[in-house]
Amino acid sequence: MIFDVMTLFPEMIENYFQYSILKRAVDSGIVKINTINPRDYTENKHKKVDDIPYGGGAGMVLMAQPYVDAYESILRQDNSITIMLSPQGEPLTDELVNKLTGYNQIILMCGHYEGYDERIREIINPKEISIGDFVLTGGELPALCLIDAVSRKLEGTLGHIESADEDSFSNGLIEYPHYTRPREYRGLKVPEVLLNGNHKEINEFRLRQSIERTQKRRPDLYDKYIKKRDNND
Repeated sequence: MIFDVMTLFPEMIENYFQYSILKRAVDSGIVKINTINPRDYTENKHKKVDDIPYGGGAGMVLMAQPYVDAYESILRQDNSITIMLSPQGEPLTDELVNKLTGYNQIILMCGHYEGYDERIREIINPKEISIGDFVLTGGELPALCLIDAVSRKLEGTLGHIESADEDSFSNGLIEYPHYTRPREYRGLKVPEVLLNGNHKEINEFRLRQSIERTQKRRPDLYDKYIKKRDNND
């Protein structure tokens, strides 16, 4: 999987992949990270990439020329998708992440300031994705969230692919609680069912816990789960 990230702050992206699981994914060739800085493509001698908005208003707007030229410099692979991180976009969900793993290349556009000159959207025509109904100072954090979520679904990134299969949202439910040593801590004990070695009972216990947690914490997901379950019966 190749991730090409258009960003004014490439160090923010590159530094993230110097640690932990994603560093191993990069080192092993499971994912490749490229950064493209639109400042390197501006025709302005001061490397300016933003200007005041026509019609007035607060803030600055990202200019079309450096962003379009930077985008067109990227070597396109077969089976590629371009994504603009934007609060206006489709919510990033586990279902969408699974779909994105089917691409060979994901090009990500990180915005700043008051947003993009609309002609950038019209020329590039990216898919817009949001990580939530809030606004950040830039698109780098959303881009990293997306890259992380997609990368951990790729075979070889995690030690066991089942780890991703059992995560929250993978089956429409919040994940069940986990326990490790010691068996008792400050009077709190590990549930006995997890100690008896009966995998059927353990799986049933974990499913019940997932359902109960989802019903309590995310009733919206619980309703979807029940409807899907009933339709499959």
